[in-house]
Amino acid sequence: MKKNTLALLVLLLAALTVPAQENRLRLATTTSTENSGLLDMLHPVFEQMSGLKVDIIAVGTGKALKLGENGDVDLVMVHARAAEDAFVAAGFGVNRRDVMHNDFIILGPAADPAGVKGLDAAGACTKIAAARAAFVSRGDDSGTHKKELALWAGAGLQPAGGWYKEAGQGMGAVITMAENLQAYTLADRGTYLAMVDKISLQVLVEGDRELFNPYGVIAVNPERHPHVKYRDAMQYIDWITSPEAQELIGGYRRNGQVLFHPDALK
Repeated sequence: MKKNTLALLVLLLAALTVPAQENRLRLATTTSTENSGLLDMLHPVFEQMSGLKVDIIAVGTGKALKLGENGDVDLVMVHARAAEDAFVAAGFGVNRRDVMHNDFIILGPAADPAGVKGLDAAGACTKIAAARAAFVSRGDDSGTHKKELALWAGAGLQPAGGWYKEAGQGMGAVITMAENLQAYTLADRGTYLAMVDKISLQVLVEGDRELFNPYGVIAVNPERHPHVKYRDAMQYIDWITSPEAQELIGGYRRNGQVLFHPDALK
């Protein structure tokens, strides 16, 4: 009897744990969406509505897309349009949709030793390099890192030397490092606004159209990886681009400012 009872308990526990595993959705996304607190606001609404638990893997865009390529996640939400288009064209992702945008900004110490305040992005890069002023790079193949490299290239520069520090870290960690070094860095506005009360760095360059920062969401292709939860991924995509979620995104504020502007309904 004891053996039979134990066997029944094992079967019962197995039956109870399988649905919990099946009801999880794996999302690879950028550190900026997590550091800003946006997903902490959005996901409880989706999870309550859908019965799905979203497991967030917050990494740079390059790593997030690589997780999608390998079938290690069910969908990705990133911000590097050229890399996103290549991901879809290679057959790794399907049904890309616009979600939202914010913008990049160049932060620096209030003293502004390179004299970049009010310049465009290319002019700021030129003056930072000429002054050999400390600059902290993400250095992690993230969307922000890709944008930073494009800005240097647009200014005809290849940054190198002791003044140029590659952190290999997420956005929040890089802003903190730049604060500690009183260095310049490129950041997304959302993460900056989430941290503004903790730092003295100033927004010195903004408004350049080269600093536009759009986010897209993409389901991993089930034909490439049959094990991924495509239906659940599409439920998430349909929801985050719905009027309800877009209103939540547009209404999310930190320090009185909107962090992300909804794009799905345009």
